[in-house]
Amino acid sequence: MNLPARVRVTRPPLPLAPALRTAAARLCPDAPLDALSGAALAIAGGAVIGAHLRWQGSEAATVETGWRGRGIEEALAAALT
Repeated sequence: MNLPARVRVTRPPLPLAPALRTAAARLCPDAPLDALSGAALAIAGGAVIGAHLRWQGSEAATVETGWRGRGIEEALAAALT
């Protein structure tokens, strides 16, 4: 997938580190962060701009408004397959 030059997608280890946990909570406030079975984060310029989080029976995905429609959503979903 072709992402914008400064964007990378990563699968951080669980449980999420405090800074990543804060960013994930901001992007997906209803996700049970203590019960995650998978996480993929999009990072640009050192800031988390997107998250795809999975837990038993559900998942949530969000990309900041200014970054939507650039293939980031698809890259996050692909990272968790």
